[in-house]
Amino acid sequence: MAYCKNCGAVIDDLATICPRCGVYQETKPAVVDNGGFGWGLLGFCIPIVGLILFLVWKDTKPKTSKAAGVGALVSVIVLVVFYILMIALGVGAAMMGY
Repeated sequence: MAYCKNCGAVIDDLATICPRCGVYQETKPAVVDNGGFGWGLLGFCIPIVGLILFLVWKDTKPKTSKAAGVGALVSVIVLVVFYILMIALGVGAAMMGY
């Protein structure tokens, strides 16, 4: 059972109008926000998608947006470390005459 947001009367869960006071009851569907490893993996594999999902969902689905954002952030950090390592190996190889 639900309660009227205006008068507090007990009403049916699916009721759109309170039978006691006649005020319209706005019903919102429940938002599923479980975080999910899959969103983090998607953000890791395609960082721009993870960033976009983070920005779009940060207010409505905070756990899911955090997973996608963290995946994107980890992906960018791994990529930067990889490039630094490749540059260091390239410079080292050039100094050794390879």
